Amino acid sequence: MNYEEAVRYIGNVPKFTKKNEAENIVRLLERLGHPEESFQVIHVAGTNGKGSVCAFLERILRMGSIRTGLFTSPHLVRINERFQVCREEISDEDFLDVFLEVIRAVEGMQAEGYPHPAYFELLFVMGMVWFSRQKIDVLVMETGLGGRLDATNTVAHPSLSVISSISMDHMQYLGDTIRAIAGEKAGIIKKGVPVVYDASDREAAEVIRDRAAAAGAPGIPVYPQMAQVSARSDKSIDFVLNNRYYDYVSARVPFPADYQVQNAALAMTALRVFDPEKKIPDRTVVQAVSETHWSGRMETVADGIILDGAHNADGIRSFLETVRRIALRRPVSLLFAVASDKDYREMIREICSQVRFEFIMTTQLDGPRAVSAKTLAELFSSCTDAPVMAREDSVSAFREAAARRGESILFCAGSLYLIGDIRGELNRQSREENGAADCGSAAGPVGSEND
Repeated sequence: MNYEEAVRYIGNVPKFTKKNEAENIVRLLERLGHPEESFQVIHVAGTNGKGSVCAFLERILRMGSIRTGLFTSPHLVRINERFQVCREEISDEDFLDVFLEVIRAVEGMQAEGYPHPAYFELLFVMGMVWFSRQKIDVLVMETGLGGRLDATNTVAHPSLSVISSISMDHMQYLGDTIRAIAGEKAGIIKKGVPVVYDASDREAAEVIRDRAAAAGAPGIPVYPQMAQVSARSDKSIDFVLNNRYYDYVSARVPFPADYQVQNAALAMTALRVFDPEKKIPDRTVVQAVSETHWSGRMETVADGIILDGAHNADGIRSFLETVRRIALRRPVSLLFAVASDKDYREMIREICSQVRFEFIMTTQLDGPRAVSAKTLAELFSSCTDAPVMAREDSVSAFREAAARRGESILFCAGSLYLIGDIRGELNRQSREENGAADCGSAAGPVGSEND
């Protein structure tokens, strides 16, 4: 078996298996020597922002001379993105080697009557094996979906838990109220392990606080008022953080979105709980935050082109805060696609009520969760007088929208699948410009947990 065959195998896993009991994952980890116990773990859950929090934390730790691992999902272009050591992705050779080791253990368990791991479960176990081999010091680990029943929650002894903002998403799996969803996310809280959490939503904060108290886990809330914005530009925001860990410390996020200020404040606070002795000084923390990169989250990829993976109602509201502010100074345009299990009608109504775009171009995703470009265009046309165009192919749509944007800033939003398609196209263009062969991508975000 080669690398491409291993990726195809993993991509086909959802076709013949389902989510399993946590005990099955623990048994598989046991067969592999419990690799997850060979390093410290910071476990991050939440509805929106958890990937950004992971990115901020990893960058801070790495600049503090700590050998870091980063496990995130979904991937945008290549599945290797999910496994990084000091922000270097796993090589194709290591990916195949780890896959074969894990599959041998899986086959042994199947011979004894145990079920095959689900897609994300298999990737999680592969990650634990590779990170152990790489002898990392600290793994920053993002949940896939939820928290309580997530494969990542089989890590029994994390050093710290972090919960980012909670909002309505994946209701068919996590519950249809903020309290219910917060309860699922709070399932990562472990006895005695500190939990740092976004306290922006009162109901969610109450649930997390109570769950932490019941587990004897110190709870550290981070309120929005702790981080006061002091300056803005189209590419960054300056803010001042003041809480029990930082005394009016000035910092900058290299993103134009307000929500990244709260994510940075959450990560900076989590770092201090993890490092109470301040082995990583404040100046290093501030520099690391200012240099953090996270693809597809209000990311400027070219002059006048911004990608944002806003893919649920709360994400769209946060996205629109940034778009409205920029639209006061510059015209804006939009490329939009969305998955069918999102409340896309409400998302479109919200978009049209908040911003007047120069033009709107809709496109569609591959796979069974796609909403047709034509359907989206009809919905946009019913609530805006801006020109609306529908293009079925997402890459062609991006090329055309980029060519049409003129003096406007083109925002691409609605789905991480769309962002992955665009990133793949930009990578291809970069390879062509540099004279490198186009080797293609190894599986887009199939089975992505967070979109």
